[in-house]
Amino acid sequence: MKKSNFRLALMSAAVTVSLAVVSQAAAKPLSDADRGQILKNVDADAPQISDAALKIWGFAEVGYQEVKSSAVLQQQLKAAGFDVKSGVAGMPTAFIGSFKNGPGPVVAILAEFDALPGLAQTASPVKTPIAGQIAGHGCGHNLFGAASVGAAVAIKEWMVKNNVKGELRLYGSPAEEGGSGKVYLVRAGLFNDVDAALHWHPGNENTAVQGVSMANISGKFRFHGRSSHAAGAPEKGRSALDGVEVMDVATNFLREHTPDKTRIHYVITSGGGAPNVVPDFAEVYYYVRHPDPAVVRDVWDRVHKAADGAALATGTTVDMEITGGVYALLPNDTLGRVMDANLRRVGGISWTPEEVAFGKKLQESMPGQQPSVDSVKSVVPYKVEMEGGGGSTDVSDISWTTPTVGLSTATFVPGSAGHSWQNVAAAGSSIGIKGAVNAAKTLALTGADLFANPDVIKKAKAELDTRRGPNFTYKAMLGDRPPALDYRKSGAGGQ
Repeated sequence: MKKSNFRLALMSAAVTVSLAVVSQAAAKPLSDADRGQILKNVDADAPQISDAALKIWGFAEVGYQEVKSSAVLQQQLKAAGFDVKSGVAGMPTAFIGSFKNGPGPVVAILAEFDALPGLAQTASPVKTPIAGQIAGHGCGHNLFGAASVGAAVAIKEWMVKNNVKGELRLYGSPAEEGGSGKVYLVRAGLFNDVDAALHWHPGNENTAVQGVSMANISGKFRFHGRSSHAAGAPEKGRSALDGVEVMDVATNFLREHTPDKTRIHYVITSGGGAPNVVPDFAEVYYYVRHPDPAVVRDVWDRVHKAADGAALATGTTVDMEITGGVYALLPNDTLGRVMDANLRRVGGISWTPEEVAFGKKLQESMPGQQPSVDSVKSVVPYKVEMEGGGGSTDVSDISWTTPTVGLSTATFVPGSAGHSWQNVAAAGSSIGIKGAVNAAKTLALTGADLFANPDVIKKAKAELDTRRGPNFTYKAMLGDRPPALDYRKSGAGGQ
């Protein structure tokens, strides 16, 4: 994407949208009876939401290895009458569940279910790792997938009872944490006919604020050298680890000369097995982020040159594999206002005394002063934010190709950090389940609003065209590579 296109998108998004096509939310809201029926549908399905969420929490499967997690969600959709196609876009754990009731809007709901390496933790407010387990749901994707399926089932039941026309899809998207699963779905054209996409994410508060994220490219640099005895014959060796370390030094000096808001981070995922053996292989896993995808591509090329220079300096060779890459999230105010109105209808979350005690105990492990646990009872005021967004998400690529809207609910304890053991504990508790049910209700009401009011979709599409600028053509940040199905075999990290 050209820089001028991205700047135009930011300028369009930063200004309050004044066009008539996006100045109003739903023109013909659902009746109270419709809303009541949908909420009852979610409540009736809450035990299944809980069952799926806790099973997936226990499986704790990392990106592209979510075989059991994917199967649980697919089975629930099949039991509810959805047609399910698995293994889509070259990803064995990806799937699409579809319910079609004649011609009409195509509304999609996104579902994630991958865990993060290194965060195995019991559902306890005291740090208690699970022995032998390599991963945990520190981003709450066990809740994400389960609640999205619950919302889809509730909408489908409402559509059947009221003969609502259109198609509802549930996209099971694996490997959000660094594997960019949704990018392959977009690249394969599986969103080309989708009119609107809905998603949510576990969080510390209840909010339908529409914000931005950072574009990124991630990948692994693999250095190859020559082994030798580090003391007996050092002159015969060429250390692959030296190549990694020289690259890291060069990249760290590069930071001074990159555009503002650039983020570069890395971990050494392989560096040898013994100090007295010159390592003939070493690997370093890099991320480059910036709000502008064009800047990300430019900085990534410079990091790649640092790797080439390091290989030249150390007498080694290097190859690079891009494992992920996503756009910056593009907000949609039209859909955001509909989502916010429904979140306020659902309201905040009430904790039991036992849950309050759990939350306060968990907060003792967090540094500094923490927000009151009572904040989960409220909903954050709505707005569109064009600053911030330090993380990244593969939802972003969908947001540049179809109008997309999301929300977050309080599934974690206020003050807890993303990708933390505290989040794993909450995601496996009743606190996480309550937040997931709230999300399912909000998604279901919003999806029903879109089926009932196609004019809202038209307005959202007009806004998307304005925000992304003229002559936009989608091109995946990760190029034409196939899904990196083995990217979790070494290394760690998330979006």
